[in-house]
Parts: sequence; C-alpha cells; structure tokens
Amino acid sequence: MELVLDSRRGHPARKQLLTPLSFSLIHAADFADRMERQMLPALKAGAIVLADRYIYTAFGRDVARGLDPQFVREIYNFAIRPTIAFYFRVPLEESLKRILIGRPQLKFYEAGLDIGLDEDPYESFRLFQCQILDEYDRMVDEFGLTVIDATKPLLEQQEEVREIVAPHLENVLSAEHSAWREALTEEGLHGRYLESLVPEQETV
Repeated sequence: MELVLDSRRGHPARKQLLTPLSFSLIHAADFADRMERQMLPALKAGAIVLADRYIYTAFGRDVARGLDPQFVREIYNFAIRPTIAFYFRVPLEESLKRILIGRPQLKFYEAGLDIGLDEDPYESFRLFQCQILDEYDRMVDEFGLTVIDATKPLLEQQEEVREIVAPHLENVLSAEHSAWREALTEEGLHGRYLESLVPEQETV
C-alpha cells in the first residue's frame, strides 16, 4: 500500500498528509488485510502464528496521538485475541538509545512531529515514546500482557519466554517444511513468508 508506506516514511511533500485519525484508519485497514490474507489462513491450516507487533502497537501509538482509547479498540475488534502477548518493558532512556543507534534521521510520523509535541525531531520523538510507553503500561492489566524485563541479558529473556511458551506447545505437532507449504497454499496463503519456508519446486 503506497499510502501506508509514504505515511511511514514521512514523504517530504506530504508531511501533513495524515491526521491522527486517518493515520489510524489506514493502518487498521492494512492490519485487517494482513489478518485476512496471512494470519487467518495460517491458523486455519494449523500453524502457530508469531506476530512481531500486534493490535497493542496501534493502541499505544494511536492513543498517544490523541485518539480515544475505546474508539481505537473498537476499530480492531475483529482481531483475534492472542494466546500470549509479550511486552518487553524497558526504561524510556534505554529504549530511545536502542532505537536511535544507527539512525541518521527520524521519520516525520515516527518522531510524532505531526502532533506538535516539539519542533525538534528528537525531543518530539522522546515525548511521543514516553506517551506510548505509558499506554503500554496501562494495557498490562487490561489485556493480560506478559511483561518481560528487557534490561536483562538476552539469554535470560529467552529462557523466560521459553518457559512461558512451552506449556502451550505440548500437544503441537511438528511437520516438514514441505507439508506446511502444501497446507498453507491450500488455505490461500502466499507471499514472502511462505517462500521463506522452502523454495518452490522447479518444474521440468
């Protein structure tokens, strides 16, 4: 979706293209498309779906932009409730340091410049991220998010996640990649995610 991509990049000629509401609705439409074309077919095929970011990202981001929390939740009421939702919690300053390392320039919407927090992109980004983190903290009890202390060493975080996930995998069957390709293809799941499982077989 070109419009979504442009909004994320903060296209120089379109910096004020999206209001917080239009920004939210466009990303909700994009999420609905991914849900219908990728997640649901995979779940119907019996696969385990891992999502790096989910509806909670929108809840934090859109509410930080000033939208009503209940309104945003109703937009995404079609989304499947995940079995487990991890929230890797990290202090604001550490979060900023990790995000900004290696980034020569912040994107317009990414920095929250569209909502007028500050004219300086980095200060605007800091204020915007602070509001988003506040929203995530409020969601912990509301949605039962599983909090992981992301300041711990990565191996400790991995072990903690494995312990939490393991009970949910006890009766899960494993399958060869080729079997998953066949099952997911039958459900109409296509794209780079499917291609990463195993290359298409060459035809003679």
